[in-house]
Amino acid sequence: VRLVGIVLTLFSWGRPSSRQTVANFKALATHSRGYGYRSAPIHRIVAGFLIQGGDIVRGDGTGGKSIFGARFPDETLAIKHAENGLVGMANWGPNTNASQFYIATCATKWLNGKCVVFGKVLEGYEIVEEIENVKVDRRDRPLVDVKIEDCGLVEV
Repeated sequence: VRLVGIVLTLFSWGRPSSRQTVANFKALATHSRGYGYRSAPIHRIVAGFLIQGGDIVRGDGTGGKSIFGARFPDETLAIKHAENGLVGMANWGPNTNASQFYIATCATKWLNGKCVVFGKVLEGYEIVEEIENVKVDRRDRPLVDVKIEDCGLVEV
């Protein structure tokens, strides 16, 4: 099954600063550094919580790489996880952002103060919902391949 068309808006103006996070995501989405999200799997799906991808190193949720090196610091934790469709950096603790990201499928208030929110699904949330309903194993890994086939940047 091929699902096409999730469009995100990235927060960079009129919000607390997340410029470095947005720059990292844009570069990985466009492959401007020779690596990025193209062909990366969605490696974790938790219905009623999130879909997670962006491990461009190992593809299983244990790796990642930013355009700033292995990791880069949190910029702002001020944007709250108040609704579904928000896009945030998945991390391993404070100041450990790399390439992994998630799309929340509910308000995830327990992530407030822990993960940088830097965008929101603008179009195609129904595709997020279809991915959310993919069957997973007991470790929340999808039983079928779910991957970012292609990605890029649309200037508006």
